[in-house]
Amino acid sequence: MNDAWSLILDTLQQEFSDFNDLGDTVRIIVRLSVAVLLGGLIGYERESQGKSAGLRTHMLVALGAALFVLAPTLSGMNVGDQSRVLQGIIAGIGFLGAGAIIKSQAQGHEVRGLTTAASIWLTAAVGIAAGMGREILAIASTLLALFILDVLHRLERRIARRQREHETSQQLRLASEGKPPASAVAPDD
Repeated sequence: MNDAWSLILDTLQQEFSDFNDLGDTVRIIVRLSVAVLLGGLIGYERESQGKSAGLRTHMLVALGAALFVLAPTLSGMNVGDQSRVLQGIIAGIGFLGAGAIIKSQAQGHEVRGLTTAASIWLTAAVGIAAGMGREILAIASTLLALFILDVLHRLERRIARRQREHETSQQLRLASEGKPPASAVAPDD
C-alpha cells in the first residue's frame, strides 16, 4: 500500500512539474499576465462603447492566444509545428469575430460589429506576442489599437456631425428658396 501511495505522489509531482525553475515560472506568469492585462484594456474600451464583446471576452482571447503559443514552446515543439498552431489561432479567431458581426435588415442592410470583430482579432495577436515573450510589441500594438478605437472614433463622429450639419443647412437653404431637397429630385437618365 505504501508503494502505491509513493507511486501516486511521484506521478502527481511529475505531472505538476511544469515550473521547475523560478525564472521560468516568473516568465510564464508575466507573459500570461501581460496578455490578460492588454486584452483587458482593449476589452474595456469595447465594453465602454457598449459593444457585444467586451472586457472578459478580450481578456480570454488574449489569454487563450498566449497559452496556445506558450504551451507548445514549453513542450519543445519545433518552429514549423508552432507556425501551424499560429495559423489555427488566426483562423479560429475569425469565428469569434464573425459572431460579433450583425447585418441589420431593419437599418438598410447596415453591417455592424466589424470594429469589434477586428479588435478580437487584434487581441489574439497581442496575446500571441505576449505569449512569445514580445511584451514591448504587445504593449505598442495595444496602445496603437486604443488610439484607433478611441481617438479616431471621436474624429469619425466629429466628421459625421459636420456632414449632417452641412446637409441640414443645405436642405434648409433649398427649402427657403422653394426648391425640393436633393433626394427628391429625379435623376437625369
